[in-house]
Order: sequence, then C-alpha cells, then structure tokens
Amino acid sequence: MEIEPWGEARVRATITVPPAASRGERYGVIWASATSAPRSGKEVTQIHRVGVRVYLDVGPGGEPVSDFAIGELRPARGPTDEPSVTAQVTNTGGRAIDLAGSVTLTDGPAGSRAGPFQVGQGVTLPPGGSGQVVARLPVELPNGPWKVEVNLESGLVKRSLSARIEFPDAGQVGERGSVVSRMTSGWIVTAAGVGLLLLAGLAVLARRSRQSRRPPSGRPRERVPAGR
Repeated sequence: MEIEPWGEARVRATITVPPAASRGERYGVIWASATSAPRSGKEVTQIHRVGVRVYLDVGPGGEPVSDFAIGELRPARGPTDEPSVTAQVTNTGGRAIDLAGSVTLTDGPAGSRAGPFQVGQGVTLPPGGSGQVVARLPVELPNGPWKVEVNLESGLVKRSLSARIEFPDAGQVGERGSVVSRMTSGWIVTAAGVGLLLLAGLAVLARRSRQSRRPPSGRPRERVPAGR
C-alpha cells in the first residue's frame, strides 16, 4: 500500500478463530511498517512501525477477570546516588495487565514529604507472570527512614501498598520494606458497599412486610362466627 505524505488509508482486518481453538485469551498486534528503499553500499536500513494491540477472548463467559498483587518493596541507590523504589508485582488474574501508578514518600526526616513520583511505563504482565515496577526519585532525597505508598493500576483494577523503608548508600540495595497496610481495588470496595446497601434494603423491606401483617395497635381482631 502506498500512502502519500500526510495521507491516510483505511485497513480492515479480520481475525478468524478456528472452531477447535481452546478457550482463553490470545494476544496479537496489527503492524503498519515502512522500510527505507535499499541503497547500494549502504548497510543501514530504516524501519518505522506502529501497531494496534489485540486482546482476543475465545470461549463463552465474557472476558477473564483482571487482578494483580503487589509484593515486596526494595529501596536502592544507583552508582550515581540516584534513589529508587522497586515493587514486585504478580498478575493473579486471567488476562494481561498494563501497569501504571505512582510512589509517594511521607513521614520522612523532620516530617518531610516527597512525591508523588510516576513509576516507569511499559510494564506488561501475562496471566501468572511476575515483574518489577520501578520509580526513580531525586538524588537529593535523604535516606530516611520513610513511609512509602505505592499506588498501581491497570484499567479499573487498583492496588496500594504502604511500607517503611530506608535508602542505602550509593550503589547498594536496601532492606525489604516492612508492610504497613494494603488496600484493595476501588471497584471491589464499591461492590462491597453496594452489597451492604442491598442487604440493608432487603432487611428494611422484610421488617415492613412483617409489620403490615400485624393488626393495628389497640384494635382487637374481628372474630368471624363459624359458618359465616
């Protein structure tokens, strides 16, 4: 396909799933790729690509559930004295996740606070996979101790972890952070709140139903003679 400078073209792609394909999520990409014309005596070839990621769910039941867990936190300082916080993350759901988020430091020396600092982008984990998310921090940051809060998200799923850490000297990795608290995703908290509201509403309706069947206070029930 030839496209003029600043031109546009529409491409329609169809994915045909074989009838015998097992259920589960598949991953793919549709590339648009342009390669420079070959030149005699030139050893460098330029290739420019852009793509659209594909998540294809095969089988009944809708898309798999997304979820992940934050594991240990490790403070460190690089050879140039740049501090960082590394979080170990495990994909506990049924589909791939793309992680983003931030790191905030509080309760530091003299009650100091720093951040939030964005974590490195481009971390994708397949189902069951594990990886690391790293946040780079300013060089002038003191060693601490600090309370660090890591907030990560992938789509609607959010997880948070707070821990106590202390940065080491340059070129070293510090001790694992001691966990202070964990927070679940917002949609789980919302679902739990909705569930409690539904239970409370059902209890109120049941109570009103019982009250409506009782005779009015101070008014005796009418006796109906036999045979009437």
